[in-house]
Amino acid sequence: MTLDAVVVGSGPNGLAAAITIARAGRSVEVFEAAARPGGGTRSAELTLPGFIHDVCSSVHPLGVASPFMRSLDLEALGVDWVHPDAPLAHPLDDGRVAFLERSVDATAAGLGRDGRRWRLLMGPPARDVDRLLPALLGPVVRIPRHPIALARFGLPALLPATVLARRWFRTAPARAMFAGIAAHSMVRLEAPATSSFGLVLATLGQTVGWPVVRGGSERLADALVAELTSLGGTVRTGVRVDRLADLPPSRAVVLDTSPRATVQIAGGRMDGLTRRFAGRFRYGPGVFKVDLALDGPVPWRAPEVHRAATVHLGGTLDEIAAGESEVAAGRMPDRPFVLVVQASQFDRSRAPGAGETLWAYCHVPRGYDGDATDVIERQIERFAPGFRDRIIGRASMGPAAFEAYDANYVGGDINTGLGDLRQLVFRPWPAIDPYRVGSGLYLCSSATPPGGGVHGMSGWHAAQSALRHEIRSA
Repeated sequence: MTLDAVVVGSGPNGLAAAITIARAGRSVEVFEAAARPGGGTRSAELTLPGFIHDVCSSVHPLGVASPFMRSLDLEALGVDWVHPDAPLAHPLDDGRVAFLERSVDATAAGLGRDGRRWRLLMGPPARDVDRLLPALLGPVVRIPRHPIALARFGLPALLPATVLARRWFRTAPARAMFAGIAAHSMVRLEAPATSSFGLVLATLGQTVGWPVVRGGSERLADALVAELTSLGGTVRTGVRVDRLADLPPSRAVVLDTSPRATVQIAGGRMDGLTRRFAGRFRYGPGVFKVDLALDGPVPWRAPEVHRAATVHLGGTLDEIAAGESEVAAGRMPDRPFVLVVQASQFDRSRAPGAGETLWAYCHVPRGYDGDATDVIERQIERFAPGFRDRIIGRASMGPAAFEAYDANYVGGDINTGLGDLRQLVFRPWPAIDPYRVGSGLYLCSSATPPGGGVHGMSGWHAAQSALRHEIRSA
C-alpha cells in the first residue's frame, strides 16, 4: 500500500503537517526516533520524583496565537493554558522591576515616563495583531494581505534592538525589558531586525499572553497526537530514519529535520542547487539549561517578581547587549542573559508539597562544551539572595545534550537556524516555496518560515505545499 504522506519527526511542526494532511482525508504516518513524540514539547522528572520539568519549551505565546493551534479544540484535547498575573518580569539591581502586562495600557502604566512612548510603539501592533499574525507566521517573500499594517510594524522592526531601545525609551527599566525580549532572537542586539523579536513577543504578551501548559508542555504534544489519531493518522516511535529507503512507499515525504539531516536522509532526491544551499545553512548559538527542584519559592529581592512566570535576568540594556555580543563572537560571558520560568508558582501539579520547579537557560556559543550551571545560578542569586539555599535537586543540559535529545538542535541551537536578517527573509534559503526541497519531498522544521517556537505553522505550510503538488491530485 502506498501512503499519501510520511512525516519524519514528531515535533509540533511534524505533527501539524500530519494533522493538516489527515484533515484533507489523506493517509499519513509519522516516524519518530525517540521513545516519545513531541520534540521540543516533552516534560519529565529531571531532578527529583514528582518535580515535572519541561525539557525544552516551557512558555507558549505562539501556541495560543498560532492560526494552526487555534484551529484545534485544545481544551477538549486536554490542554489547559495557565496564565500568570503578568507574562514577564525584568528586575534590575536597584530594586526596580519592569513588567510586561496583559495589555498595552497596563504595561505602560508601570513604565513611568516611558509609558506614553510604550503606548505609541506597542499600540499599533497590538491593535493589528490578527492582521499581522498570518503574515508574520509564514514566508516573508509573498504579497501581504494587509500591507499597511505590515508596513507600520516593519519600519521599527527592521531596526537593531539596541538602536530602537536607546532612541525610543528614556528609562533603564523600559530599555532593559525591551532588550531582554528582543534577545529571544539569539542574535547580537546590534544586528538589524532584532527589534522584530521584541515587538512580536511583546505584542503577544499583551494580547494573548505568555502561558504555560498545566502539567507540562508534553500535554500539548499529547493533544496533537490525539488529534492526529482521531483523524486516522498514526505515530510510530523508536524508529530512526537515516535514508528515504527506510520509509514505506508514499506520494510525499515531509521532514521535520534540520537542513543537515535533510541532506543525509534525502540523498539524490534534493536537486543540486538546493543541496548546496542546505550545506550553507547557518546555525545559531546554543543554549545551556539548568532545571532546579527547590524546597520553596525563589526569594526574589523584589517580591513582586512572583507575579510573573517568566523572569529575564540580565540587568540593563548595555549588559544584555554585551552578553549576547560575546556569545555571537564565540565567547562565554561571565554574566549571561538568563531566562527563567517559575511555572510551579502558577501550576501546582508540577511540584509536590511546598516545592517549586525552576527552569533556567542562557545562550552560549554553538557547540560550547563547558559547564554554565554556576554562572546561571550566580545570575539568579544576584536578584534573589539566598536562592541557592533552596536547591534540593538540579539537572543541567548543554549544547551536546540538547543535540542528543533532538538532532534538530545542531550545536544546541534550539531555533534550528540563525535568526539574522538574511535568514529571516530567505529561510532556509532563497525559494518561492521554501518548504518544497525536491519532487515529493518537503521540509517542515523550524529551519523553514516562520522559524523557532511552538506554533506548528511550518508544518501547516509544508503540508499545504505537499497537498498542492503531490497529494491532492493523486
